[in-house]
Amino acid sequence: MSVKIYIDGQEGTTGLKILERFEGRNDIELLRISEELRKDPAERARLINMSDYTFLCLPDAAAKEAVSFVDNDHVRVIDASTAHRTNPDWAYGFPELSAEHREKIKTSNRVAVPGCYASGFNSIVYPLVKNGIIPSDFPVFAYATSGYSGAGKKAIAVYEGDEKPEEFNSPRQYALSQQHKHLPEMKAISGLDFTPMFNPIICDYFSGMVVSVPLQTRMLGKSVTAEKVHEMYAKHYEGAKLVEVMPLMSADEQKTFFLASNTLSGLNKMQIFVFGNDEQILLCSRLDNLGKGASGAAVQCLNIMMGIEETTGLV
Repeated sequence: MSVKIYIDGQEGTTGLKILERFEGRNDIELLRISEELRKDPAERARLINMSDYTFLCLPDAAAKEAVSFVDNDHVRVIDASTAHRTNPDWAYGFPELSAEHREKIKTSNRVAVPGCYASGFNSIVYPLVKNGIIPSDFPVFAYATSGYSGAGKKAIAVYEGDEKPEEFNSPRQYALSQQHKHLPEMKAISGLDFTPMFNPIICDYFSGMVVSVPLQTRMLGKSVTAEKVHEMYAKHYEGAKLVEVMPLMSADEQKTFFLASNTLSGLNKMQIFVFGNDEQILLCSRLDNLGKGASGAAVQCLNIMMGIEETTGLV
């Protein structure tokens, strides 16, 4: 028996990717909106309330408006905007973080899909806080490199256009005011008491990202080694199907290793790395910002909510 699914915002990057991931599935029935009514509130509301599951791939204000359209208690909403990620009434769509997160996704009618940067950040920092490696008031700094596909249609058009400005050929730091839209989510979900510093860098390749968090172990007031941190991650993500803790490298292996940001492009996996030494540990999370960082995470949540294998349509 198939379930009815509506994607509100199916013309955007995330919506289109979700549609791609539904190709070949016979357990769902897609409800389509005609192009001329794509922004019509009444038609959107009609389709939302016809559905069993609705994906919101919209700007924040439009996503909040769409939720207000729901008048059918059976409609389960999966929101890919930033609007509800810090709302405690919504499940946070990162099931690998904890059994509690997974269970809430399974049973909730409202699930907020994590942001791409926040997915990488929380995959690293949530276990650090949860397992007592760092205190909740620790001053956390993170930086990230990302492909341009997460910057929106206008930026994609510039990167792929014939008149691309010279500076677009270089990695570009942004959100320099420390007000990136993912920061509230990064603080709330990780369990930190204070907002972390975050330095995102957009680069001239399509998709994929690495989020990195450095640790100076002398600031922790206790013995913390790279090996202990690696063991903690291995235990925390034991059994996870889409998150893999990579082997700990020797010092010599690290000298010749380059961590590329685009090698998981098109996949729905996440990889956790522990680099450095016992004095300076570098923690990295690699993922596809359009996969595990967006559409892949959304479809994974749907599968869990449906009670089917969570990797259906993803691997």
